[in-house]
Amino acid sequence: MEAEGYVSLREFTEADAEALLEWASDPRVVRFQRRDAYTHVDEARRYIIDHVLPFCRTRGTAPSAASLGYLVARAHWGRGVATRAVSAAAEAVFAEWPWLVRLEAIADVENPASQRVLEKAGFTREGVLRRYVVLKGRPSRDVVMFSFVRGDGEVKPAEVATHS
Repeated sequence: MEAEGYVSLREFTEADAEALLEWASDPRVVRFQRRDAYTHVDEARRYIIDHVLPFCRTRGTAPSAASLGYLVARAHWGRGVATRAVSAAAEAVFAEWPWLVRLEAIADVENPASQRVLEKAGFTREGVLRRYVVLKGRPSRDVVMFSFVRGDGEVKPAEVATHS
């Protein structure tokens, strides 16, 4: 399906908890996430406070590297929203963090849609990390590592608007 419109990015606030709950309570949306679907708005609010608001995070072992993760509400699947959002986020991160060398993202080996998102956004498939992620207390799962390294070229353009 052809991409529609543009993506507007802004930071989460606690006021977004209801909206987050709407899609984070969908088992299909969170299928490849480490946590179960949310059942209460307090879970969404706690996630925003603990994981999203301390937004600037890098990996402790490599201060010149950062990780990118994303989820998209099922109503927006198949419309290019994730690809445009990943492209926009990568552009913004490299612009705002001039010291950043590497941006990486993982996709479950059984999630080809997420792998395509990263490839379309210009990330390089590096290979499979075996038994890398534990999902919802089940045995470790394999994931595909993708990266975009400063100097690889440009992140594939996205039709976006960003807001602070």
